[in-house]
Amino acid sequence: MEDQRDIIDVNPPAEPAPQAETSGASSIPAEELERITGDVIKSLKTVYDPEIPVDIYELGLIYKVDLNDDRLLTVDMTLTAPGCPVAEEMPGWVEGAVRGVEGVEDVKVNMTFEPPWTPEKMSDEAKLELGWL
Repeated sequence: MEDQRDIIDVNPPAEPAPQAETSGASSIPAEELERITGDVIKSLKTVYDPEIPVDIYELGLIYKVDLNDDRLLTVDMTLTAPGCPVAEEMPGWVEGAVRGVEGVEDVKVNMTFEPPWTPEKMSDEAKLELGWL
């Protein structure tokens, strides 16, 4: 039997979606999934790249967040550059931040550099904070 997953859209459109996108029937109630989504985003926003005064969520370093029916939260993320000095520590920071979200049983953080991060991935909030707007 194929594992059912809920995709948490961490890059929502300008108008918030009524609930997170799902990839099929899930055992997690929609209302709970919506709460978990908000809590995951709030937790991701507590993690900062120490060289840039903007959180990793607004920087666009989070590519995908997936919550399966076993409540394993998988985060696909990148760094601003492969040689980032905190490349080894950052996944642990992200894991620690989202591990405390109620309803999440386990966390796995995957580091990827495809596609490579570019400043276009930053939110307007991040660009404003950095004086780019």
